[in-house]
Amino acid sequence: MAKEYNYKRVLLKISGEALMGSKAYGIDTDTVKRFAGEIKAAHDKGLEIALVIGAGNIFRGLSASASGIERSSADYMGMLATVMNALAMQSALEEIGVHTRVQSAIPMPTVCEPYIRRKAARHMEKNRVVIFAAGTGNPYFTTDTAAALRAAEMECDALLKGTQVDGVYDSDPKTNPDAKRYDTLTYHKVLSDDLRVMDASAVTLMRENNIPIIVFSLADPGGFDRVMAGKGICTTIGS
Repeated sequence: MAKEYNYKRVLLKISGEALMGSKAYGIDTDTVKRFAGEIKAAHDKGLEIALVIGAGNIFRGLSASASGIERSSADYMGMLATVMNALAMQSALEEIGVHTRVQSAIPMPTVCEPYIRRKAARHMEKNRVVIFAAGTGNPYFTTDTAAALRAAEMECDALLKGTQVDGVYDSDPKTNPDAKRYDTLTYHKVLSDDLRVMDASAVTLMRENNIPIIVFSLADPGGFDRVMAGKGICTTIGS
């Protein structure tokens, strides 16, 4: 295991919206740099880290579909937006000395590597952070599902989902002050109660591979380190 941590290799899923910071849309460079700093701090302690970043800050397929763009085309546009976010994160990480590779499920060799599972695993063995972009490369699959798929393929010890709240609640804590936060949940309860932590396909994939899902707040500075050390506030989903 990584020094001080409960895990050796993890995949961190970051929503595109998280990269907006206080902006209405786009990429807030200060926020990206803060995330990069937290990733570096964990990486320096020996944690092997892969990333999947959403695209909600740039383009959201479902809303575009509702606006008249055909769903598959809208989803492909969203996948391309994840590449932009991945390149922004790569730049921030390499600026502070973290060797990083971006691999895209949609080949675009001019800007990044194509996704090759064995090559990605080798990068991680060589102590590089790998950012998986362009989702699964297929429409109708979200970045949550892509994160679960890559976590399974990379044989990660846990899938971390960084959100705007410090775990999973029985109702929206932003609108219900009495909302209850769960410390632990089972995959079955998440699916049967439709808690919408992640897509059902992502939760099912994690259940089949017995990989825990840890939901925590990215808005909390230092939260990633504390959660990895078993000291932070989060919700852990498992068997």
